[in-house]
Amino acid sequence: MRIDYLTLFPEMFDGVLNQSILKRAREKGLLDTKVINFREYANNKHHQVDDYPYGGGQGMVLKPEPIFNAMDTIQKTDQTRVILMTPQGQPFNQKLAESLSKAEHLVFICGHYEGYDERIRTELVTDEISVGDYVLTGGELPAMVMTDAIVRLIPEVLSNQMSHEDDSFSSGLLEYPQYTRPREFKGMSVPDVLLSGDHQRIETWRHEQSLLRTLKKRPDLLDTYPLTEEDKKYIKLHK
Repeated sequence: MRIDYLTLFPEMFDGVLNQSILKRAREKGLLDTKVINFREYANNKHHQVDDYPYGGGQGMVLKPEPIFNAMDTIQKTDQTRVILMTPQGQPFNQKLAESLSKAEHLVFICGHYEGYDERIRTELVTDEISVGDYVLTGGELPAMVMTDAIVRLIPEVLSNQMSHEDDSFSSGLLEYPQYTRPREFKGMSVPDVLLSGDHQRIETWRHEQSLLRTLKKRPDLLDTYPLTEEDKKYIKLHK
């Protein structure tokens, strides 16, 4: 996968792209990234990238020229997905991460002002995405969050392919409780079933715990999860 980031603060990406899973993905040749400072593409001597909005109003608006000029330098295909980080976008979730992980090329446009000139949105963007109903200073942090969620789904990025399939949301349910050594800690014990060696019992316990945790913490997820009759009986007992 190739990812380009258009930003006014390229240094913000140095840490996240050079650590942990993203670093390993780049070293394996599974991820190629480029961070572009679109201020360099402003067509005025002061490299101004924002201006006052027509019609008046608060704040500044990102000018179209720097973004269009920077996009012209990026080699794109018909399959390139250009993502605008905006609170007006569709909510980012695991299903969307899975969809984006199948793309060969992504471009993140990270703004840092009151808004974007509408022509950026209508002419360049394929996906408008929000990471939540709250206000951030810019689009860089959402782009980093999305990159981490997307790249870990690319085949061979994780050492164990099952590790992301067991994650919360990948199955449609929240993840079950997990334990490691020691067996006893400050009066708290690991459930006996996990030490039984009976893999069927363990799988059943984990599934039931996922159902229970989802019921208590994110019951909305159960609306779209394909519940079996056994699942429905278990949930009814614990409501």
